[in-house]
Amino acid sequence: MAASTPGGSDSYVYERRIARVHRYHWPAIQLNIWMIVMLAASFLIIGVFGSFIGIQQQLDLYVPWYFSYYITVSGLTVLFIVMLLWLIAQRRLLPSIVIIGAFVLFVLWLVGLIVISIELWGPAGSVSVNCDNLVWNNPQHGNNQATLAWLEQRSICQQWQSVFAFGLIGSIFLLWIIIMAVQVFYDDA
Repeated sequence: MAASTPGGSDSYVYERRIARVHRYHWPAIQLNIWMIVMLAASFLIIGVFGSFIGIQQQLDLYVPWYFSYYITVSGLTVLFIVMLLWLIAQRRLLPSIVIIGAFVLFVLWLVGLIVISIELWGPAGSVSVNCDNLVWNNPQHGNNQATLAWLEQRSICQQWQSVFAFGLIGSIFLLWIIIMAVQVFYDDA
């Protein structure tokens, strides 16, 4: 930075700024476990609801909005994890980014979990009631179409249960990453 001195002669005055670079110390094992579980939950939901959309279209039935909603939310979660991996590679993973992103995803996952809960255990005609009546209380045996249909129905019931379970796990793990990011922020301060 150049400056004029009051005496009229030009001299150079150099300012030296020392910036403190924050290096946040993330617990690597916990972060990796979180990413693996969230990827598993996201891909399971994408796979199950993608399969359900195919089944609904094959049967010429209406595709409920929450199938596409949860696929989109799971896809956003995968993109968020990819972004986190990129930031980790650049050594620029900030707790604030994780807190904001995880909170937004938590709200989206919670909405999906509530909708799945209503569909699974809601009023009459819910998935659980249909599964109880058609599958769990009506086992089929033998090498025939009725047994094959029963096996498919059992598979669909189990997929609904797994979507609920992984939706719940995903919501809990998003809360966990928020708490972890807050701890990382305060540990460095």
